[in-house]
Amino acid sequence: MAATVADQMIEILVQAGVHRIYGLVGDSLNPVADAVRRHPDMEWVHVHNEEAAALAAASEAQLTGKLAVCAGSCGPGNTHLVQGLYDASRSGAPVLAIASHIPSTEIGTNYFQETHPQQLFVECSVYCELISRPEQLPRLQRIAMQTALARRGVGVLVLPGDLGGEPAPHPTGHSDLVTPRAVAQPDPEQVRALAEKINAADAVTLFVGAGVRDARAEVLELASRVHSPIGHSLGGKEWIQYDNPYDVGMSGLLGYGACYEATHESDLLILLGTDFPYDTFLPQAHTVQVDREAAHLGRRTRLDLGVHGDVAATLRAVLPLVTQKTDRRFLDRMLRRHAEQLEKVVAAYTTKVERMRPIHPEYVAALLDEAMDDDAIVTVDTGMCNVWAARYITPTGRRRIIGSFRHGTMANALPHAIGAAYAEPGRQVVSMSGDGGLTMLLGELLTVAEHDLPITIVVFNNGSLGMIRLEMMVAGYPFFETDHGVADLAGVARACGVPAGAVDDPAELPKALRNALHTPGPYLLDVRTDPNALSIPPHITAGQVRGFALAATRTVLDGGVGKMVELARSNLRSIPRP
Repeated sequence: MAATVADQMIEILVQAGVHRIYGLVGDSLNPVADAVRRHPDMEWVHVHNEEAAALAAASEAQLTGKLAVCAGSCGPGNTHLVQGLYDASRSGAPVLAIASHIPSTEIGTNYFQETHPQQLFVECSVYCELISRPEQLPRLQRIAMQTALARRGVGVLVLPGDLGGEPAPHPTGHSDLVTPRAVAQPDPEQVRALAEKINAADAVTLFVGAGVRDARAEVLELASRVHSPIGHSLGGKEWIQYDNPYDVGMSGLLGYGACYEATHESDLLILLGTDFPYDTFLPQAHTVQVDREAAHLGRRTRLDLGVHGDVAATLRAVLPLVTQKTDRRFLDRMLRRHAEQLEKVVAAYTTKVERMRPIHPEYVAALLDEAMDDDAIVTVDTGMCNVWAARYITPTGRRRIIGSFRHGTMANALPHAIGAAYAEPGRQVVSMSGDGGLTMLLGELLTVAEHDLPITIVVFNNGSLGMIRLEMMVAGYPFFETDHGVADLAGVARACGVPAGAVDDPAELPKALRNALHTPGPYLLDVRTDPNALSIPPHITAGQVRGFALAATRTVLDGGVGKMVELARSNLRSIPRP
C-alpha cells in the first residue's frame, strides 16, 4: 500500500505508463515532488515556466497518443499552466494536470496565493475536480486520466497542499487504462446517401484534415474513383500531401495553390476529418462532411449531408457503391491551375536568393527542409514560422509537424520541442522559432541546457512581430510597435549554456544549417531574416487588398512553395494527352 496520497498518485501514473512530470517543484507541490524523488520509475522534468510544462506535455501526448502529465503549484503556478493547457485542449492532446492548491483548511479565507483552480481550469479541460479528502483516491485520479484519454483533452486534479502528505487510506490496486479509441462506424443509410451524392456530381473535390491520419489509402482510392482534386488544411498536410497525384494545395490563411478554386468550383465538396475553422474559405454550399466527432458536423458550413463516422471506415463502406467516373477534365484543370500558381511565385524565391540580404526566411525554410532527416519532428512557432513551415516543410509520411495550430499561442515551438525530445529519444527534433516567440519563454533555453536535450533551434530573427505586422497592413493600418530590433539571440543562448551560431550572409547559410543539425546535443542557430518577407493568403477580399496597398512598403504578396512545385509538375505529367 502507498504510504501517502502523493505516493499513491505517482504509483497510479507509473501503472498508466507515465514516466515523467513537467513542472516546477516547490510550495504546495512539495509532497508530490518528494514522491517523484523517491520513485525509481518517475522523473521530474524541471522547466522555467509552467506554461512550458503544459506545452511540453501537450507535445508528448500528440506524438505518443498516450497520457502526458504536467504540474503547477498553487496560485501563480496554476495560472501559468492555463495557456499551455488551452493549447493541449484544442490540439486534442490527452494531458493530466496536477494543480496543487492552498491548504484545505484555508480555502475560502482569501489566503496567500488563493485562487479557485476548479473554476480556473474548467474551460480548458474535459474533467476538473477538487480532491477534498484522501478517500477520493485512487478512484478520482483514474477517472481524470480515463476522461482525458477518452475525450482527447485535459484532465485536471486539484490537490490541496496538505492532502498530498496525508496517509493513503485505500490500496492503490490495479485498473486497466484504455488508450485506443473505438472506430466509429457510419450509419448504412448515411453511407448510401453519400454514395448517391458522389455519383450524381460531375466535379468532386475532397478537402481533408488531420482526421485522415489513418485513412490515406482510402482517400486516394476515392480520389482515383471520381477524379477528384485533394486539398488540405494545415492539420491534414502531413498525412495526405506526400506522393499525392491529386494534390492542389492548402486553403486558409496560410494557403497556396488551387485549393480555394477547387473547393468553390466543384459540384460537390467533401470535407473529410477536418474541423477547418475559417468559414470564409468554404463555399457554404454543395458540401457534405464526414467526421468521427458528430459535434463537428455542420458547425463551419451548411451541409447537404453529414456523416458521423471514422473517415477510413466510412470510405471503405462507400467505395463499393461509388461508380468509376470517366471524365477527369475538372481534375486536370485544377492540377494545371495549381502548377501555374506555384510556378508563378517560385521565381521570386529562387532568383539570386542566395545573395540577397537580409536573408529571405523562405530560403531558410527551404534549405532546412532539405537538410533535415526524413523522420524529423518539427515544432513551429505561431506567426510567420507557421507560414514557412506550411509552405516549405515537405511531408514524407514519417515527419511530424507540431504547432499551436488551433489555439495559436506564441512561444510554443521550444516547449513543444522539449516534450518531443522526451517523447521520441533518438529522433531529430527541430524547433522553428520566431524571435518574438522564443523571447517570450526565453528561460526554456536553460531547460534545454540543463537537461542537455538534443534540440536544434533555428531562430527566424527579423526583429519584428511579422504576423501582427501583416494583420495591421491588411486592415489598412500602418504597422506600429511591431519592430523592436534584432537581438543577439546566439549570444543569449551561449550565456544559457546552449552552443550557438549566428548567420546573416545567405552564402553561409547551408553550411551553418548542416553544422546546427549535426552538432550533438542542443544547438541554436540565429538566422537574421528579412522582416519585409510577408505572405498573403491565395484569396483575399478587395477591401483587404486596398488596405494592404495603403499600408505596404516593400512586401511579398504571395508565398513561396518549396518542393511542392516539384510535386505539381510531376502530377501534370500524369495527365493524359489528347
